[in-house]
Amino acid sequence: MKIINFAKYSSIKIGPICKIKVLNEIQKENETFTIIGGANNLLVSNNPPKLAKLSKKFDYIKEEGNTICIGGATPAGKVLTYCKKHNIKGFELLQKLPGVMGGIIKMNAGLKEHEIFNNLISIKTINGYTKKEYINFGYRQTDIKNIIYEGIFKKEKEFDKNLFKYFENLRKNQPSLPSAGSCFKNPKNDYAGRLLQKCNLKGYKIGDVGFSDKHANFLVNHGKGTFKDAMSLITLAQKKVYEKFGINLELEIIVV
Repeated sequence: MKIINFAKYSSIKIGPICKIKVLNEIQKENETFTIIGGANNLLVSNNPPKLAKLSKKFDYIKEEGNTICIGGATPAGKVLTYCKKHNIKGFELLQKLPGVMGGIIKMNAGLKEHEIFNNLISIKTINGYTKKEYINFGYRQTDIKNIIYEGIFKKEKEFDKNLFKYFENLRKNQPSLPSAGSCFKNPKNDYAGRLLQKCNLKGYKIGDVGFSDKHANFLVNHGKGTFKDAMSLITLAQKKVYEKFGINLELEIIVV
């Protein structure tokens, strides 16, 4: 077990002090945990479910023939640096993307046509290897329920420096304040940030939690934000957007 203070550990700097189970090996039984990863898109309540994280044993990158195997605890930045150095394409989208590979796969992270699932072959869980074709996935979501211990990807040459630069420039508008990243998923044919801005919520705060004045869809902590502040703001935003546009905004951040 490990003690983690989410007010320091999570990217939004909100949450209680909790005991976390550290998983050093693949579980023999399918015990239910919420995996916290790097806690980059988590909003943790004062009464969370059982939490766990993968140990450093699952932080690795291995090349095997025409594939590259990446452990679920491997940080995105480490993968990007490795692929850039070894001229492997398909991971340029990880530029300035926080988190570890297990969470990135589970969320099918990416932007527009550039998603982590594009290069994915299979994942390893308690049930062994599951091919991508047997996973339901879409825009920033999958139906993966089990812990992801490893991802197997196609290994293709020619790291795309232009795409790398594109993602670097794209993410320059992200706020520097502690944040859980994009709060809501973009609705079909629209942008959550645009809807929030039209509802005059850009820069709007409840307590010390607000929507960034740099990017309306980023939930930020101005210093002493609480879980209650964050949930009150999320609820208000969903209500206002629905009243004005008839659109139900779906959370991208994970509330536990």
